[in-house]
Amino acid sequence: MAFFLETLFGGLMTGMLYSLVALGFVLIFKASGVFNFAQGAMVLIAALSMARFSEWIPQWLGMDSLILANILAFIISGLFMWLIAIVIERWVLRYLVNQEGTTLLMATIGISYFLDGMGQIIFGSNVYSIDVGMPKDPVFILDTIFEGGVLISLEDLTAAGVSALLVAVLAVFFQYTSVGRALRAVADDHQAAQSIGIPLNRIWVVVWTVAGVVALVAGVIWGSKFGVQFTLSTAALRALPVVILGGLTSVPGAIIGGLIIGVGEKISEVYLGPFVGGGIEIWFAYVLALVFLLFRPQGLFGEKIIDRV
Repeated sequence: MAFFLETLFGGLMTGMLYSLVALGFVLIFKASGVFNFAQGAMVLIAALSMARFSEWIPQWLGMDSLILANILAFIISGLFMWLIAIVIERWVLRYLVNQEGTTLLMATIGISYFLDGMGQIIFGSNVYSIDVGMPKDPVFILDTIFEGGVLISLEDLTAAGVSALLVAVLAVFFQYTSVGRALRAVADDHQAAQSIGIPLNRIWVVVWTVAGVVALVAGVIWGSKFGVQFTLSTAALRALPVVILGGLTSVPGAIIGGLIIGVGEKISEVYLGPFVGGGIEIWFAYVLALVFLLFRPQGLFGEKIIDRV
């Protein structure tokens, strides 16, 4: 039982990381109707920005405080993602208002390649590390219930806590702020929102900035665990099945979908992997997403596309 709980906890922690990346997809789709293939590249460039600025700032200012350097690097990286959002809106989205969804989808693919190239030009193409002081040592819990206890990673537990806090902040932002209500209005109907005076271009900057900050948090956690390298943009796209499972229009769906896939991957790999030669974690999420596309294409909590037209 203890081993099963260790596997379960590990899956939940991995699932929270998937959910963070999936949130970026959902936020942009809800506000613009665009499936943003650039979200993986946004996670990469945000993580690169955090890694490099946390390295450069102590050199520029001659400081030794890791905490202060990380706080300043996070703020600068957040401003950098805001600047990227402005550039995307001014140079791309502004000219594609009310265009076909396929046109907007192709635009996000172009944005993805642009961000990958810009990341290499500005920050370099080596493997970088992010040290935000997350605890690395595992600990044993429930040792009074199970012999030897249950081994969990404090780093994963911290990451899950940060992810849960971010989700709570986003929920409050969308539900109780005027900007959040405007975002929900735009998500329901672009033209109707414009007719009552909601500035669509400004809303797009806001939602891409929020998605950028979410990508930054995901990139920091991912970079702290595995390092920052250019395969990160591809790894981040593993959140695509999460979006399909939870639903393109559902923030709770992104969270629950990530947890389901994270747990499913771990348990399947541990208990079924030995019988099929392993490697289940590589394809499990995509097979599950394919099943949902065939039988429930809107996902667990998403809306049917026909209902939104």
